[in-house]
Parts: sequence; C-alpha cells; structure tokens
Amino acid sequence: MIAGFAPLLEAVQRNCHISDARHAREMTLCTYLLEMREFYRWEAGIPFGEPLARAEVGAWLSEREALWETLASQELGPLPLAGRRFDPFAVGAINVELLPHGLVYGAGIGRFGKPHFFLGRLERQERAEALTVLVCACEYARDLAALPAALQGETVFVRREALVQWLWEKAEAWAMKRAPGPLALALAAHGFEADPRGAIERMAEAEIESLILHERGEYAAGRLLGAVWEERLACGCTRRAELLMRAVRDHLADCLVTLPTLIEREAWPSMWFWFANLDGLRRELWPALAGFDYAKVGAGGTALPAEVKRGAEHFECLARRLLNTEEREIEALSHDLAALALA
Repeated sequence: MIAGFAPLLEAVQRNCHISDARHAREMTLCTYLLEMREFYRWEAGIPFGEPLARAEVGAWLSEREALWETLASQELGPLPLAGRRFDPFAVGAINVELLPHGLVYGAGIGRFGKPHFFLGRLERQERAEALTVLVCACEYARDLAALPAALQGETVFVRREALVQWLWEKAEAWAMKRAPGPLALALAAHGFEADPRGAIERMAEAEIESLILHERGEYAAGRLLGAVWEERLACGCTRRAELLMRAVRDHLADCLVTLPTLIEREAWPSMWFWFANLDGLRRELWPALAGFDYAKVGAGGTALPAEVKRGAEHFECLARRLLNTEEREIEALSHDLAALALA
C-alpha cells in the first residue's frame, strides 16, 4: 500500500528524525531509554512481549543519536504528494489526498512544543458526534514519542500501534510486582493471565473507545474555554504551568464526556483502567476521586456519578480561573496544588 508513496514516507520520517533530534533529550533518562527501546522494537518489527537483544539495541541507539547530530539544525521539510509540496502541518489537505488510498497522516505540536508526525494505514473512519474519527492501524513513519490519540480541529486521530505499545508497557510493569489495584482488575477482566497477547488486543479495542470519548471531551472543553486556552499553551508556557493547564483540561474533558459515558455504558474494565492512570498532577488535583474505592466501581450507586458531576463544576471553574491568571502566577499555583485540588 505504501509502495507508491516512497518519497512521502521518506520526507515524513525525516521530519520525525528532526523533531527527535531537537527534543528527545528533554526527557528524563529513564523515559528516554524506555522510549528508545520501544522505538527500536517498532523499527525492527519485533512483537510486543518478546525480549530484545541488548547489544543490538545499544548499537542502534548509538547510530540513531549520531544521525540526530546531523539533523538537529535542519528545518522541517515539505511533503511531496500528488505533484505538489505540502507544509508538514497541512494535515487536512494532505489527508484529502491520502484517505482514498487507505492512508492517514497526522501532525501536531505536543507537550513543550515538540512536533509529532506519523503516517500509517487507515483502519477505519467514522463519526462521533460532531467529530470525524480516523483510526490508524500499522504505522510506516513516526517519531519517538507515539501519542495514542489527538484532537485537531474537528478530527480525532487514534493510533492503534501506539495504544498497544502503551498497554504492553503498563501490563509488563504490573506483571513485575502483580500488585492488587484497578490495573489488576482491568487486566483480569480481559483475561491477561491466561492469554496476555489476546488480552492486550481486546483491551486495545475497548480503550480505543475510551480515547475517542476523551477527545470528544477535549472538544467540548475547548468550546467552553475558547481559543484563548490553546493560544496560551502555544505561546510557550513554563513546563510546570503547561502541565498544570493540561491536567486541568484533561479532568474537565473526562468529567464532561469520558466518565459519564463509561458509567452509562457500564464499561467497568475501562473505568478501572482510568483509575489506574490517575497519577501525577491529575491525582494531586482530584484527591477525592483518587481515594475512591475502585473496587466499588460497577456495584451501582450514585457516589461516583455525583463525584464526576462535582468534578465538572470544579474543573471548569478552575480552568476559567487559569484563563484569567498570568503565567508567572500559574507557575506559582502549580507548586501549591492543595489550594486548587478537589478534596
């Protein structure tokens, strides 16, 4: 399928390398090594769950870092397609050309200003409320940090390979200690002990729906907060301020769409998985829900829906407060989360 698009593939992957060359070392060392290991797995086509040869990974890592040294000062290049040259962020126009061929392209700016790009096979296209959803199956080009889902305008991009990678990482980390908790419940619901590979595939199907719900929530939150919110993120906030703003919007999105819909659908394994990922700033901002008895999820009652409704009100008010707060004050607030938290 990709054979007739070799120049495009080469140009997309080159832009991915340039982005990585500029931003990869901004990660913590632990995160960097983990992402590089999984990036090697993707390039080499090694299935998840299979061990990697340490010497081969090490040699590849050295070669990749050497390549980055030659590209760090280069500019992102245009993409050749259909006899034209497209700006690499002209996602809509590029996909007009690609979707009829069963391909999908994504590009955007992620955390801390890092550009992200991918090119892959289109698995399906559907509508979700006012949004178009494009689900990508296998990927032919990508950068180091593969994001499972993203919202751009009125289009949701979901990347199956990136989601499966994330699920495998979560499951492998859990399997080392096998601690009880919401992740254990979610994995058990999909039969992980008896069939790890099948369980992750089944889990991916369920979590694709959760990702779509979250991006629908992001869209709803964006309509509430207006374009100023995105403009402030794009203007180069300090890292701590950006993380706080993103965490608040994530909670608002989930309270508006994700959590109410999962409760309505009685999608309890996905609810358990949501609780398993309530960490970092998001956990600190919502200690009342962090302390919720996840074992009671699915037992009925009104406690969880009531807390979600309370969360929607709290995080919308907090988001509007941040909109009217100068960046240096947001930075200060990020170090006093107890004053912002929903207890």
